Amino acid sequence: MQDNVFFLLLGFATLSTALVAGLVFTFAVIIMPGIARLGDRTFIRTFQVIDGVIQSGQPLFALVWLGSILSLLVVSILGLWQLNGLSKWLLVAANALYITGVQLPTFVINVPLNNQLQTIRTLEASEDVIEGARAAFEERWNWANRLRTFAAIAVLAILLYGLHTFRA
Repeated sequence: MQDNVFFLLLGFATLSTALVAGLVFTFAVIIMPGIARLGDRTFIRTFQVIDGVIQSGQPLFALVWLGSILSLLVVSILGLWQLNGLSKWLLVAANALYITGVQLPTFVINVPLNNQLQTIRTLEASEDVIEGARAAFEERWNWANRLRTFAAIAVLAILLYGLHTFRA
């Protein structure tokens, strides 16, 4: 029974982490390069709309994002008692990398930048304000997103490996 709970949680942690990795990857290789081609005012408004959907309390998004954090944390704690050797420490490392490489940049860099960009009134702001807002946002946001993309993919690789090799 204990093994089943562990592997069920490991499966959910892997799935939810994969979905988060896919989201940040999509932003890195499709969304941000796509809207980078837009003028400043349109870039800001487009990002505001996309971010507005994410921050509007979308329940599936919240389930996946928060579920990835919680399930990975729980499965890592269980793994401390149920796994041995390298498997135990790979799971702990995956959890640490997910918190520091995905969640920390999200809540320290990306979300504050998103919130700052949300305050810009694109129809009323001057060109200087719009240009300055984009300059303050885009490069830093993309850097943090690339960081969390690489970290999420690395964590996913560990979890996929774990699905096949971790024995509780």
